[in-house]
Order: sequence, then C-alpha cells, then structure tokens
Amino acid sequence: MLVMGVAAATALALAACGATADKNEGGSGNDGKPVSGLRIMVPNTPGGGYDTTARTAAKVMEDAKIATGVQVFNLPGAGGTVGLQRTVNEKGNGKLAMQMGLGVVGASYTSKSAATLTQTTPLAKLIEEAGAIVVPKDSPYKTINDLVAAWKANPKGIAVGGGSSPGGPDHLLPMQLAKTVGIDPKQVNFVSYDGGGELLPAVLGGKVAFGASGFGEFLDQVEAGQIRVLAVTSEAPIEALKDVPTLKSAGIDLVFTNWRGIVAPPGISDADKKVWIDVLTKMHDSEEWKAELKKRGWTDAFLTGDEFGTFLTEQDKAVADVLKQLGLA
Repeated sequence: MLVMGVAAATALALAACGATADKNEGGSGNDGKPVSGLRIMVPNTPGGGYDTTARTAAKVMEDAKIATGVQVFNLPGAGGTVGLQRTVNEKGNGKLAMQMGLGVVGASYTSKSAATLTQTTPLAKLIEEAGAIVVPKDSPYKTINDLVAAWKANPKGIAVGGGSSPGGPDHLLPMQLAKTVGIDPKQVNFVSYDGGGELLPAVLGGKVAFGASGFGEFLDQVEAGQIRVLAVTSEAPIEALKDVPTLKSAGIDLVFTNWRGIVAPPGISDADKKVWIDVLTKMHDSEEWKAELKKRGWTDAFLTGDEFGTFLTEQDKAVADVLKQLGLA
C-alpha cells in the first residue's frame, strides 16, 4: 500500500539568517547542553500540517531542553518546491532543515522542480496521519455516502479543495477516492490551496463543496462545530474523532495515510547530521512529544538516517507511478 505523505519578507529574512549560521554555534548535544542555532523551514503557509508539525517539534525541543532558540519560518510556493529548491541551494548548511512530507514528493514531479528530494540529506520521518473528508457545518451532505452519490451524479460540479498542489496528499486522496467509487479522476474538479491554512477558509466559506486533508488540521473547527468530518481514511477509527466512520466502514474500500518528516541540505557534515538526528531522537523519546502525538491524533512513525532515506526512495517511485496513471507525470 502506498503510504501517503500541510509574511514572505520576514520568512525570507529569517531564511537568509540560516545561510550564515556559525557551525560552531551552540552545543553539540553530546555535552549535555541544549543545542542552539537550529532552523526549520516550512515550505508552505502558516496554519497547515507542515507548519503545525514543525512548530510542535520546535516547542517540544524547547520544553524538554533538547534545543534552545529553534527558529521556524515559512517559505511557501509551488507546493513546497520553492522551499525544496532553497534547501538544495543551502548545500553544507548544517543548521538548516526543512519540514516536508508526501506533498513535496508529489509536487517535485507536477511542478517539474529542478531540485529533488534525492538531493537532500534525510534526517527523520516523524509521523503518519489519516486523511479526512470534511464539509462546513451547513453542508447538505450528512454522510460520506450522501456526498459520493452527489459527486457521482455531477463530478465536475462538485468542487473538492486540498491543501497541496497536484501530486500532494490532499490531491491524491480525492483522486484515489474518485477512482474507488467509480468516478474518472480526470473529471474531478480539484482546487489546490497552499497548505491547510489556506484550505480551511475555503471550506468554511463554501468555496468548495468538501475538503480533503489531514484530519488534525480541522480538530479545533470540529470541536467548535464549524466543520463536520464525514469520514476518515485510516484502517481503524480515530480516537480523536470516535464517532466518525472510516471509509471502509462506510463501504468504500480505501485506506490512505499521509506522512511527514525532516530533511537537511545536501553536503552537510557527518557531525551536523548526527546533531540533528540526536536532537530529533531525543525529541521523539520525550514525554512531551508523546503527549502531542496523543493530543493531535498523530501516529508515531519514527525513522532516521538511512532507513528514512530508503523510505523516501520507495515513496518517490510509488508517487511517480500513481501520477503517471493520472497523466500528471
């Protein structure tokens, strides 16, 4: 099964700081002192899945005294490939890393990016997260089967929004859902948004009939009664959404899981790579991170270094194959 991996001037200013970071700045992590000077780039807008994951990781590092002064900044554009290009350009910068996931894998194909993930240094896969099919509170669709029936009757007239560019998880999910229920994916009216931060107001404002994205991006709005989740895409029900059916329990034979991880620029030193992996491993093992996983309904999917690199290679091929089937690569 394919495992499916969310203020420009200020962001650019912060990003520029990463290029000149002193490699001797801060501790190494081996002397018991918190590491300092680390920066995490988020390649899409604030409020989406990548942004939430990166800022949660940075906060845990701070709270658990694993690292101090971790800077998280946004550099959106082209489904994450603007950030990917910047990461590749930062060759040798051991203080910089990029939050990424399945969306960047797909966008590197559909955006015909010159930079590729195979050029980066894999650090760690962090989490997996099920997708969700969501509608605004006043939607006429009360169940996933209501929505599918209307969608099958008028595929082009039912717009679906996703927080990723074509090839990303929020695009692949409705395409695979369409194929599963008997709709030609080429007939799907997909509207792309740059991250969950842009998708959310589109769903709330009725600009799309339904949204497809990671369920964690909607939890606050679900609790506030602004959004209804019609189905989740996991194998089993989600604890954070106990009353929401899975697609499979609703008679739709599809399981879809997104993932997120962190990569560094190419050519960083072995010492810098070790610092990052040590920091991320300590973060993963902390009680603070475990609490965040439970709170956000994320599934622990930790892999580091070469193991994560192997996973990335497999995902790259799997996504390329799916996109070719859809005529997008």
